[in-house]
Amino acid sequence: MRGLDDFLAECDHGPRINGLAGFFAATAAGKSGMPIRKPVADARLLPSDELLRGLVSLHAARQGFFDQHYHGSIPYRLEEECRMAYAVLKYARQRGAPLSLYSLGTAEGTMARTLSELSEGQIRTLSCSPNAENYTSFMAYGEPPHADFFIGPFHKLTKDVLSSDPRLANFAHGFDIILEDTTFQMYSPNRASQIEFVTQHLKQDGIFVFVEKFRAVEEPDYRRREYQKDFGFKARYFPPDEIEKKQTLVLDTMFGSEVTLAQMADAIRAHFSYCSLTWNSGNFCSLAASNSEENLNRYLSQMATPAIPHEYVYETSLYPTLPVSRAAAQE
Repeated sequence: MRGLDDFLAECDHGPRINGLAGFFAATAAGKSGMPIRKPVADARLLPSDELLRGLVSLHAARQGFFDQHYHGSIPYRLEEECRMAYAVLKYARQRGAPLSLYSLGTAEGTMARTLSELSEGQIRTLSCSPNAENYTSFMAYGEPPHADFFIGPFHKLTKDVLSSDPRLANFAHGFDIILEDTTFQMYSPNRASQIEFVTQHLKQDGIFVFVEKFRAVEEPDYRRREYQKDFGFKARYFPPDEIEKKQTLVLDTMFGSEVTLAQMADAIRAHFSYCSLTWNSGNFCSLAASNSEENLNRYLSQMATPAIPHEYVYETSLYPTLPVSRAAAQE
């Protein structure tokens, strides 16, 4: 990777592990930022399926402190995480071969751990977080078989680390699926270099899933969607002073590292031939990209209808559009 030293230095100075470090540590430890009630997936929005019900139940049982904060903050993100995990589980079963998944920056790695447990090792996962507090939550239910955790920011997990650590050596040949969950936006708007760095860990025919908060083309649209998130959803879990405090402490800082969907598409296009927008909630979107049209379409075909009320959906396709023969459109 050209300019690697500059990129690593940029990450070292990112808000996530500097100005925002205290917020993330306290929230991951359950010392602050806890919702007044634990978010629960709305079964009415998800398919009635025994496998999915088991996944939702185990996911709820494995959640730690930060997950509760996170899922109480983003409208219907919990339902989407379960929908996504359900698709990965079915994708792995259809493939019939062991699958490796890297979930970077996803707090205590609940989704990854749940997938490893439910698949009984068919899906081997690696989660990472800079916070040791998240690792404590990850280990709270015992050491999970087939699921590992790297304590450190995503840019510290290099190929040398993967190959030299005996616990992680199984991942040295790359991952079949990588999930970036609201991580890049905590460091900088440099999506081109961030994607390039992480893609070195993805197999040639692998799938890269991105979940991020995006800037709207028109600033008033961004603000209206934020108001809807805060007062139409988040107020169910947090008092007004907590919502305002996070806006000042975290979200205003994070805004400087957000990009538009068009900018994200340009960054993705540099590395992937196919991409689809699979979910939207206000200013948040999920994208899935790959250089294997077959694998991407197989994954997309396993996805149930997005589990979110239509009034939160504003984006239905990626623009500029990247080609994919069968996209998972919002319904």
